[in-house]
Amino acid sequence: MNDITSPAPAKSFSLAPQDLAQAMQFADIMSKSSIVPKDFIGNPGNILVAIQWGMELGLQPMQAMQNIAVINGRPALWGDSVIALVRSSPLCEYVLEDEIEGGAVCRAKRRGEPEQTRTFTTADAKVAGLLGKQGPWTQYPKRMLQMRARSWALRDVFPDVLRGMPIAEEVMDIEKDITPARPQRQSAALIAQQTQAAEPSQDHENLLADLESVAETGSEALAASWGAITKEQRKALAGNLDALKARAALADGGDHVPA
Repeated sequence: MNDITSPAPAKSFSLAPQDLAQAMQFADIMSKSSIVPKDFIGNPGNILVAIQWGMELGLQPMQAMQNIAVINGRPALWGDSVIALVRSSPLCEYVLEDEIEGGAVCRAKRRGEPEQTRTFTTADAKVAGLLGKQGPWTQYPKRMLQMRARSWALRDVFPDVLRGMPIAEEVMDIEKDITPARPQRQSAALIAQQTQAAEPSQDHENLLADLESVAETGSEALAASWGAITKEQRKALAGNLDALKARAALADGGDHVPA
């Protein structure tokens, strides 16, 4: 006989989207939140990308948003999530990190393979132009040496577990110096807000230009922005939708387009 005093089993609850429509809705809601990372505020396209990458890595949507950074338009994993993903994989036997004189070392062993070791020293950092660099390399040099040794070891030994994702700390050191600044794209909500106050002809022209810019990032971002504008605006731009779809498909190499 069942004990009537026993609590009922807790019902599971998940925010994980089941299809693209749910993912777009989730991305739109999250982009309006003030407690998400700044790269995602007002940018449902970035959120869609993070969700997709998270699914491939085994991360839930909220985990993906907290652990995937968008640096100059390039998604990357923060170092702590990298070691967590690797250690949780059955392919990993161990990952050991330690300080050495003038640097850091990371030892990683994949099951069935010999241990591999990667080091990163202050001499390496100096050659790379990182030592004394404004920011974390000045404030937390030991931590940054550890992150770079970790990045090299885990990307080399477990590229399949990480799906080829770069490490955020490493990308930040590179991208800030060599990647040209990309034009800032407005969120779909902001586009709609601005165009409602514009003259009719300017409204159409400006909105189309913004959607063309969003389409350059791929069909998912275009779908999110297209769904966020008003019904009247979609009707006015219906004649341009095929060209926008083609541009988005070219950007992501696929054939998915907004309905």
